Amino acid sequence: MIRVSVVGATGYAGIELVRLLYSHPQVELVHLVSQSFAEQPISDIYPNFKGLLDKACSQLDIDKIAEKSDVVFTSLPHGISNQVIPALYERGKKVIDLSGDFRYKSAEVYEKWYGTRHVRPDMLQASVYGLPELHRDEIKTARLIGNPGCYPTCAILGLAPLVKQGLIDLNSIIIDAKSGATGAGREPSQGLHFCEVDENIKAYKVATHRHTSEIEQELGILAQREVTLSFTPHLLPVKRGILSTIYANLKKSLSFGDVYSLYSEFYAGEPFIVLHQEGNLPEIKHVNGSNNCHIGFVVDRRTHRIIVVAAIDNLIKGAGGQAVQNMNILFGLDETIGLRNPGWYL
Repeated sequence: MIRVSVVGATGYAGIELVRLLYSHPQVELVHLVSQSFAEQPISDIYPNFKGLLDKACSQLDIDKIAEKSDVVFTSLPHGISNQVIPALYERGKKVIDLSGDFRYKSAEVYEKWYGTRHVRPDMLQASVYGLPELHRDEIKTARLIGNPGCYPTCAILGLAPLVKQGLIDLNSIIIDAKSGATGAGREPSQGLHFCEVDENIKAYKVATHRHTSEIEQELGILAQREVTLSFTPHLLPVKRGILSTIYANLKKSLSFGDVYSLYSEFYAGEPFIVLHQEGNLPEIKHVNGSNNCHIGFVVDRRTHRIIVVAAIDNLIKGAGGQAVQNMNILFGLDETIGLRNPGWYL
């Protein structure tokens, strides 16, 4: 059994991770750390665990966590993770971080977009960006994984084959993405009150969202050059799910069949990538509750553009599920264990 601790277990991403780990046949949950709910049973905080998991949350104790854990998941706000993770890493622990603190290769880029100094920039080169479809071999031998953000996961997977093969104008990429309210976390906020979200849709952090830099980093690695793109997130009046509609100018004429063959080859054998046939596009209803990423596309011959539509569950493939997928890879397991579920649909 893999002994697992979760630091930051009671946020939305953290509790979804706990839910997935609870059902994982190779996992023993050792510590559920929550400073806000220390000593309280997790089933009191989230009653869906009643009669199943009544383990009490604990305060952060690095020594105790390191002593009994094979891997530690950290689901903390950015700027806090990079104060906790070095102590665990230096004790030889494997760490999978769900914040943005160890997703970047450049401390300068991180500090520019996150507006805070990185406490351990020396560790960025040791971390691996935890998107298995692109970095599986690196993940296998890593001890520190920066679990990707939800918006970047959806956008990068939607664009990767086109960027890798140089088929689109990299200066023309526009990502129009929409997410459910859980993407903003559990911390109370006026903009997330029911009356603010219900029957409404709004753009936010236009041209300034920090996930822009994460997408640019990974697409730049694929393209082997710097990438600058437009990314606009929107808040939907739903709990979970991300739908990204992505536009780019084609560099040559392509048919739907050409694009489908490209994506099929690029993602051959990928257990969580689902490609849609012509005339059919993804919806968040198709993916919520699953670790899948659905991808569809339309070739617009009139404008010489391609429109890619990608969908994921922001709390699963965009957070906890992808973290479990990374853990499975780290420990040499079938990476689909505990994750091979269809979406809820209803």
